[in-house]
Amino acid sequence: MFKRITLFLATNLAVLVLLSIVMAVFGIDPATNAGLLVFAALFGFGGALVSLLMSKWTAKRFTGAQVITQPRSEVERWLVETVRRQAQAAGIGMPEVAIYDAPEINAFATGANRNNALVAVSTGLLRSMDRDEAEAVLGHEVAHVANGDMVTMALLQGVLNTFVIVLARVVARAVSNFMDRDMGSMAYFAVVVVLDLVFGLFASMIAMWFSRHREFRADAGGAALAGRHKMIAALERLAQNQGANTLPRQIAAFGISGGLGHGLRRLLMSHPPLEERIAALRNASPEQLREGVLA
Repeated sequence: MFKRITLFLATNLAVLVLLSIVMAVFGIDPATNAGLLVFAALFGFGGALVSLLMSKWTAKRFTGAQVITQPRSEVERWLVETVRRQAQAAGIGMPEVAIYDAPEINAFATGANRNNALVAVSTGLLRSMDRDEAEAVLGHEVAHVANGDMVTMALLQGVLNTFVIVLARVVARAVSNFMDRDMGSMAYFAVVVVLDLVFGLFASMIAMWFSRHREFRADAGGAALAGRHKMIAALERLAQNQGANTLPRQIAAFGISGGLGHGLRRLLMSHPPLEERIAALRNASPEQLREGVLA
């Protein structure tokens, strides 16, 4: 846990330092409207894009995933060959295939390039699922890669971050203008902090809504690559064994299994409820399943 926190803080600190240097070199002043837009875009997209570019490296570090370079067992050979076959069917380059040690049934995909991605499965998945179910899970993750979901999510997050930064500071300026200089400065920073949190919450709801939509599509892609009955069986297995998710927050949205949520908390879920995903697969037409993978 300490190692994960250290890596996360170091990554964000590096982004802040780099962007601060860029702004100083180009003389960008956030106090002006144009400067605020540039500042917001740099920080809004900067963090999202740096995280995307580092996603494979951080995923391996955070989970301890071991990439299969030379299969040492029949299971590893099957994993590599299954991903290779599905990648060819989806029209993408061969991803790296990895295994990470975790008790829950889960898998994830990440990477900035759909032709150079990473697909990883947990040891819990290998112990608890049969080959048909595991094949469907791999298909789900390959569909994420083929659809470019990691890049799309990073761009969406960048746009949302930019709007949060701009709106919070525009409103804070308007509030501070009604006060004297000393009180205005204090009010400005207080309003910025509060609105960053409030607008950030709404931005997270939008991002998670898109994430849930993307999961339905990846399920359809998994069904197209492995078979509808296999994908349904895999989700039913997940429903029977759903528990704590040990994936780090940065990559949890790209796992096959999400958390549980009710009421308002459901708005912040990265994955739809499993029963809804199963029902969507059962009711999907063959054309909708084929649309789950962009070849």
